[in-house]
Amino acid sequence: MMFPITQFKERDLKEILTLKEVFQISSDDHDVAMNRFSRLSKKRDNDKLRAEAVEDVYTSRKKQHQTMMHYFCSLNTLQYKKKTALLEPLLGYMQAQISFFKLGSENLTQQWEDFLGTMGTSVQNVRREMETEVGQMHETIQEMERSCDPLYVPCDPDPAHSPVCRNLTRKQGYLHIRNKTGLVSSSWERQYFFTQGGNLMQQGRGEVAGGLVTDLDNCSVMAVDCDDRRFCFQVTSFDGKKVVTLQSESRRDCDEWISTINNISKRIYLSENAEELAARVNQSALEAVTPSPSFQQRHESMRPSSKGRAGRASSISSVGSELSPALSVLSLDALVDPETPIQFDIISPVTEENSGQSKTAAQSGRRSNPFGESGDSTSEDSEDSILHQLFIVRFLGSMEVKTPESVDIISETMRQILAARAIHNIFRMTESHLLVTCDCLKLIDPQTQVTRLRFPLCTVLQCSSHQDNKRLFGLVLQPAGGPGDSRAVCYIFESNNDGEKICDSVGLAKQIACHSEMDRKAVEKRKETDKAKEKQQEELSKQKQIEKDLEEQSRLIAASSRPGNPPVADEQFLVLSNSQSEDSDAGEEGKKKGESEA
Repeated sequence: MMFPITQFKERDLKEILTLKEVFQISSDDHDVAMNRFSRLSKKRDNDKLRAEAVEDVYTSRKKQHQTMMHYFCSLNTLQYKKKTALLEPLLGYMQAQISFFKLGSENLTQQWEDFLGTMGTSVQNVRREMETEVGQMHETIQEMERSCDPLYVPCDPDPAHSPVCRNLTRKQGYLHIRNKTGLVSSSWERQYFFTQGGNLMQQGRGEVAGGLVTDLDNCSVMAVDCDDRRFCFQVTSFDGKKVVTLQSESRRDCDEWISTINNISKRIYLSENAEELAARVNQSALEAVTPSPSFQQRHESMRPSSKGRAGRASSISSVGSELSPALSVLSLDALVDPETPIQFDIISPVTEENSGQSKTAAQSGRRSNPFGESGDSTSEDSEDSILHQLFIVRFLGSMEVKTPESVDIISETMRQILAARAIHNIFRMTESHLLVTCDCLKLIDPQTQVTRLRFPLCTVLQCSSHQDNKRLFGLVLQPAGGPGDSRAVCYIFESNNDGEKICDSVGLAKQIACHSEMDRKAVEKRKETDKAKEKQQEELSKQKQIEKDLEEQSRLIAASSRPGNPPVADEQFLVLSNSQSEDSDAGEEGKKKGESEA
């Protein structure tokens, strides 16, 4: 009677414990392989090392998956063996009692025999069910091994079979988090991360519950380019005080994490149907950058061939269906050109003059920056300027507009650029320092202090912030063609401070520049008036001198023409000035002419 129970304890339970240990070892091997794959260098990409790392991850994942499935199969089998291990000793005990006590067989009725027969039949049925269940589980394991074989490779799957899901409001999985170990050194640790409401949580191995990493409400997330890791993204809290850098396993996983955190930051998870609302938001953003059929029909004759425009069609945006009252009066073509691309990064123009400056600087032994501007000009402008304010901004995009004088052109440009960034999954932004002076606006690289762009204040036509999100503001700049050109470029930025403060600073700079220009013109006008007065006085003094010389000449002529005057002695001459000599010659000619007429 005790033999089946002892066999169940010593054989079946030990088999389960052995499978558990094997599963733990395979899980550790998988973690080691994943750490080796994640530490692949981005700069020194070695195909052999990458192939070995991928093969190790494939082998460890397959081994872990197979061990896990056999472990679960043994656990399910143990449930059936537990029943038989208890029922079979009892059944054997009852049969032994019947055989041993034959003298008391007359006391056992037919019901006991039926009961024992039913119990035996039940044990056989349980055993048959166990065999059937084990066979089905083995078939399922084989099918799963065949279907899950491509998933063991830690690479991006085919986008056609597994596209990126952008409607998620909850996500969990393993990520690598960067922890600072010193002033310049850092380490990466693999943890299990999951979202819970508006919070990002992490849970280490062996921990009972997860811990808070950061608050995701109104946070910002974007993909970043790390020197030593791939597929990294960065989460910044609302106040900007906490920054978390994470690494995912693949590009698809990175895009899904970024989309999920963006949906959570918009508080979509608080609605009843969060995924449907997220799908509608993404669909509306897709429609915002998809031209309508009527729009395409109107400009079908104006557009060039589709092959030439296919490369930049992804960055073309159009105006949505909901327009403000001011925009409803204007036509669609009066605001934005249908072929206008959106620029998402700062590209500084390099002209021949800049290249000449760089050559001159190189010959003279001075350092020149790659944007064609020297460091001295920035310092001179900063020192001479009355106004000097610095703001931290991030460039979102720019596009050409046709009506720079429109009031709603900045808000409409913001809507199109933000919708295009959301659809094309562009989360990276270039951070710069915006320097506002009385002469110009400058975008300066915060690390190298190099001027990326320079906007003279005379080219700034408009500056306003977003109505709802005060951190967004835009600038409308006049092109190089001058005021006669109706086209302009609208730049959109995001700042850490209030955008209205930056707009007020730009307005103050324009007022100071306007007053300075008026003072300069007044000084120039005063100088011109003084010069005119001096010139007039010089002419008057010259005229008086001429009149004086004429009077002196006439007096001398009258004195010389008198009959009583004695003749002038020999070698005595009258010395006259140039003006007097010229006047005397004119006087003699007039005298001769008068005598001839008489």
